[in-house]
Amino acid sequence: MGTEAMSWAPAELDLSRPNAARMYDYFLGGSHNFAADRQAADAVLAVAPHVADAARANRAFLRRSVRYALQQGIRQFIDLGSGIPTVGNVHDIAHSVNADARVLYVDVEPVAVAHARALLGVDPRVDVIQADICFPDFILDNPATQRLIDLARPVAILFVSVLHFIPGDVNAIVEPFRAAASPGSALVISHATSGTATSQTEEVQRLYQRTPTPLQLRHLADVQALFGDFAMVAPLPGAASRPGGAVLVPVSHWRPDPGDHLPAEGSSASPLLASFLAGVGMKGPAVMTEQPRSEPAGQRASRPSGRR
Repeated sequence: MGTEAMSWAPAELDLSRPNAARMYDYFLGGSHNFAADRQAADAVLAVAPHVADAARANRAFLRRSVRYALQQGIRQFIDLGSGIPTVGNVHDIAHSVNADARVLYVDVEPVAVAHARALLGVDPRVDVIQADICFPDFILDNPATQRLIDLARPVAILFVSVLHFIPGDVNAIVEPFRAAASPGSALVISHATSGTATSQTEEVQRLYQRTPTPLQLRHLADVQALFGDFAMVAPLPGAASRPGGAVLVPVSHWRPDPGDHLPAEGSSASPLLASFLAGVGMKGPAVMTEQPRSEPAGQRASRPSGRR
């Protein structure tokens, strides 16, 4: 149960207005939320009880996608719109596999950042910055990013359950991270879509209008486009990845672990689960568009390499 006026909560925080990040924490059973958040979340659950299931399924997808990135040799993670730290943080997952993994958390919400800093303490492998992900250059050029993340090496870029709270052209947010990532990097996205819009989902959208970050449901094709030319990872092991074509599935259906509960895809009993989609894309090697000119023997000089 949430506690009011927590010691880590910024004094200037408006406790009277619900916040999507703190509502998500409540759906997951966390305690870093306030009365306004719980009231708004309970109103959503009264209309759509499967929202809590969707939140837990999304958290499980985060766990599986981070493990997948680690299996591909990735040791760096940027978690954009990371939210309030709770059980199963990215750094906990990553360090359980590789103690040297580096994780950068980014969020604009004061409670999320304050609690993350209190939780992390001093750990050279992990950092958090308070920033709006709508300004990717600020994040990429941030001293904390440059200290912790080496963009000349593969990195996993996580947009998990965050882009559907941002209006407008979110590709303008994702594209700079795609461009900055080196070959072998991963792009992880989960996003609520409008594929199975019902009166239930419309009411959920209306309730989120009360928060500073109203819900923005997008079409499947618009979410697919966010991966650009990244090769999509098959949602089930053993199938081939698909360059140039996205493979998005409900969050609970992306490479589920043995024993995971899988609701029926497209189930009318849970339209929110059926339309909450996820995917992972991998960046391939750069394509050379011009053949280098040959140089006479003895005139070849070493040249500095760069990621651009």
